[in-house]
Amino acid sequence: MNRSDAPEPAFDALYRDIVLDHYRAPHGRGELRSVSARAEGMNPLCGDEVDLELSVGPDGRIDGVRVEGRGCAISVASGSILHDLVSGADAGGAQRILDAVKAVLHGGPLPADPDLGDFEALEGVKKFPVRVKCALLPWTTLDEALRDLAARRKA
Repeated sequence: MNRSDAPEPAFDALYRDIVLDHYRAPHGRGELRSVSARAEGMNPLCGDEVDLELSVGPDGRIDGVRVEGRGCAISVASGSILHDLVSGADAGGAQRILDAVKAVLHGGPLPADPDLGDFEALEGVKKFPVRVKCALLPWTTLDEALRDLAARRKA
């Protein structure tokens, strides 16, 4: 391999093992028994797509999250991590996690609360503005699903 074929070390850091694990075996695939809210997202610049569904139990907690992502490793891994972080949360808790993720990707520090778990592996994405949209796509889609959930509850 010549020097020009070697990956950039900073970019290579984005693809840490944890990101690749989430990309290769994403969490949240499969069907939900019931769907309380849904949303679809797409990044027209790169073609990444996300279909997201939430199932909310009688206690108001998210008891099922389906994330079907098609696209780059960053986008798919971010959706898998989203599944892990919002499962079991109520809508308010999911919104707090969403707000923290957006803050981190827009240059803020990784917060102590809420605990963002594996999302820490994606924190370096903020150094690559073109990749921030990839990492945010599942989360902006979650934002739409949470709005859909709120609208269905009002109806």
